[in-house]
Amino acid sequence: MATRVGMVSLGCAKNQVDAERMLFMLRQEGFEIVADAALADVVIVNTCGFIESAKQEAIDTILEFCTLKQEGRIKAVICTGCLAERYRSEVLKEIPELDAVVGIGCNSEICDVIRDIYAGEPASVRTAEKEALDIEGGRILSTQPFTAYLKIAEGCDNCCTFCAIPSIRGRFRSRNIEDVVAEARWLASVGVTEIVVIAQDTTRYGEDNYGEKKLPELLRQLCRIDGIKWIRTLYCYPERITDELLDTIASEEKLVKYLDIPMQHCCKDILRRMNREGDRESLEALIKKIREKIPGVILRTTVMTGFPGETEEQFSELCEFIKEMKFERLGCFAYSAEEGTPAADFEDQVPIKIKEKRSEIIMEEQMFISDRFNESMIGKTLEVVTEGFDRYAECWYGRSSMDAPEIDGKVFFTSDRKLREGEYVNVTVDDIMDYDLIGTRV
Repeated sequence: MATRVGMVSLGCAKNQVDAERMLFMLRQEGFEIVADAALADVVIVNTCGFIESAKQEAIDTILEFCTLKQEGRIKAVICTGCLAERYRSEVLKEIPELDAVVGIGCNSEICDVIRDIYAGEPASVRTAEKEALDIEGGRILSTQPFTAYLKIAEGCDNCCTFCAIPSIRGRFRSRNIEDVVAEARWLASVGVTEIVVIAQDTTRYGEDNYGEKKLPELLRQLCRIDGIKWIRTLYCYPERITDELLDTIASEEKLVKYLDIPMQHCCKDILRRMNREGDRESLEALIKKIREKIPGVILRTTVMTGFPGETEEQFSELCEFIKEMKFERLGCFAYSAEEGTPAADFEDQVPIKIKEKRSEIIMEEQMFISDRFNESMIGKTLEVVTEGFDRYAECWYGRSSMDAPEIDGKVFFTSDRKLREGEYVNVTVDDIMDYDLIGTRV
């Protein structure tokens, strides 16, 4: 009987793609993949280690499965992903119930790790150079069958002072265009109709191996693939958004009119301390240009409150910026001092209660902005991809092209016939509910 392996992947979609590649390796080597990790013989927790809350979630999840191991319900627990890479031996020291800790450079050894555990080898830590992480290879999709993430690069060279990603993931490495397009063709062949293009910084794509930005060219080639209906790009850094990229998004029908631009702040002094470019004036000019070039575009951004040294005046400037720009989608989080990052050693740390209060104020304002935007959608008809049926609400739900998977809102709607997952339907918006829309299939 084949060893049953379950995977729990935490954190971002980029980490999820790594998990999908490990699942493919395991299946190729004869292991049985089970959807419910609690029913597996071996559980792999593919962790996030970006900020404190993510680390705590990872530790809690590991401990949960270690409890099942102690109860005899599973045989082994393995920690992979960013937490394993960032803390390595510390993870095993703090959680000795683990059977193995595997750094990202050793993901390709996951089958051998399990065999060694079954052979009675003691708990171990496996590490290698970060760049040894293979960014090619097969995948077992863990998303809904019509949606998939397409990772076009690994690592990051931006070195923002608050971010541990470069030390965890290593230098920025772009995949070749032909390899990315080949993977996208495969995704289309297995029924995927929506592709979400991801990397730590998608707008940097191609700079390392082609010597110039190649994201627009890559997107144009992806648009030529039959079967793909929506292509969405996340993590576009503001200083690298070019006219060519905007013109490409405006002109290509398959590219949804949606841009995710993590700005973090608008105050020049704060941005420089973050080791980021731009200021309020340049960001406002960029947003104006984007809206002019791509009519009806949906803009998503992420901002941070309580970065070391942030004054009340600088926070007020951020609030005014958000009120004036009226981002259709926005996320805000309080700054987390991550060990090993330059900002963690800055002397003027902001008290946690102030950081969190500022974050709450931003999200309250964004709720108001989102309500006004959603109200403007009432009476309009949107194309929606069906994700499932909500038995409690007795209606279908899905997403419009304005909403990225897992991070944005939903469209709940009634239909006079049964639908299937992945079916695209037209929905007229009748009402709103928080960040979601309510409507009727037409």
